[in-house]
Parts: sequence; structure tokens; C-alpha cells
Amino acid sequence: MDFPSPRRFVDLSIYLENDILSDPPPLAPLIRYQSHAETVPEFMALLPGTKPEDFPEGQAAASEILQITTHNGTHLDAPYHYHATMDARFGPPRPAMTIDEVPLEWCFQPGVKLDFRHLPDGHVVTPGEVEAELRRIGHDLQPLEIVLINTRAGARYGQPDYVQSGCGMGRAATLFLLERGVRVVGTDAWSWDAPFSHTARRIGETGDVSLIWEGHKAGREIGYCHLEKLHNLEVLPPVGFLVSCFPHKVRRGSAGWTRAVAILG
Repeated sequence: MDFPSPRRFVDLSIYLENDILSDPPPLAPLIRYQSHAETVPEFMALLPGTKPEDFPEGQAAASEILQITTHNGTHLDAPYHYHATMDARFGPPRPAMTIDEVPLEWCFQPGVKLDFRHLPDGHVVTPGEVEAELRRIGHDLQPLEIVLINTRAGARYGQPDYVQSGCGMGRAATLFLLERGVRVVGTDAWSWDAPFSHTARRIGETGDVSLIWEGHKAGREIGYCHLEKLHNLEVLPPVGFLVSCFPHKVRRGSAGWTRAVAILG
């Protein structure tokens, strides 16, 4: 009997962990690990009348206490993160979707990888550069495909310059994707936009405040979601894979953590 070829799974997520630079220090996650022995008092409180010696080898349960934001680790941003309203392109702006309102069908779709690792840190990608990369890989975008941006930042994860690494997607390039029916995009950089240090420099040089979060703010015109802090994009082909990125269901949240995975075969 012939069986179908086994699927291959590629983990596109970073760890949620202490002591690795994945966010600016004020925004970094904090995880406190509790050993099996440390939680015995908690169990005794839940099971009145029990004693430490009642637990095998003096052990209850390992556990972790986390102090995090919904934007720590690999996560999916909802349109509400970027602005209070969305979809002005289609009529009067409507309230932006929170993460618990994002359609699940957006989060499990064929993927397309655009390779922009050659672009310098802080570069703002243009529609022309997106079109050129699509021509190079021979692909026409289809509605709801999930577009992943492979930047130089992916190789810098865990290094001191990670947050400041990688190119960003500009407003026009983001709208280019959204106008073709794309609703979920992603990047292996800290942010969908260019790193803040580069944006601040450009604003200082030009006085153009429209550069502030220009890629994110494209959601005011067409609502969309993006994945940030992806990993392993360099091992993916340009097309021929599915992306699964269902977010944690945080009520009225601006984002949700996700174990983003590519499925090949």
C-alpha cells in the first residue's frame, strides 16, 4: 500500500525565554521557574490536611510564572494594535478587530516567502522591490496567502543588534500586498516597520512625521495582521508550503502569542 509522503514541519517561532535579547530591555519577558518542591505548599493549600511527606519524593508540580506582554515572543498583531479604526479604504472607518476577532481562516493559508536579506538595516521596502521579488520567484499573489519577509534580522536573533537589524516594510509596500487580498504578513525582524532608530533618524532629517510606523498604520486603510519575530525563514522555499499561525485568544487583545509553523509536503 502506498502512503502519502510525510509532511515536514518547520518551526517559525522563537523561544519565550529570559536572558536573550528579543525586545528592548524595558519590554523584555520575565519568567520565574518554580520547581516541583517549591509548589508543595501550594498543593497543601489546595488539599487541606496533606503533609509534605504525602507527595512522592517531596515533589508536586513544576510551573512557571510569567510577566510578559502580548508582543513578547513570536506573536500575531491584530489591526487594533495599529489604530482604533480600520478599513477606511472601503467606506467610513470601522472599529479595528482585536485579536479574538481575527478570522481563523486568515491564519492557515498557503505561504509566500520574499527574500530581502540583502537589503541593509533600516531600509524601507517599496512596492517595486516587492514586485521584483515576486517576478524573481515566479509567483502571482493570491487572496489570503500569508506573505513572510525574510530579513537580515533573522540571523541576528539573540545578538545585541537584533532589535535594530533588518529592513522594514513601508506603507506603500504594505498596501501593495493588502490590495491583492493578503491579510496576514510576517517578518523575522522585531517589527514589521524599519527599526525605530532608523525611522527616528529619517524623521530628524526630513521632519516627515508620516514615517512614524508607516507600515503598521496602513491598517487604517485596509485591516490586516502581521507576525513579528519569526525564525527559520531562510530554510523555506519561496512557495509550496502552508503557514499555521493561530493566535492565543486574548479577549480584546492587541496581539496573541502563536506557535507559527510552516507545513511542507
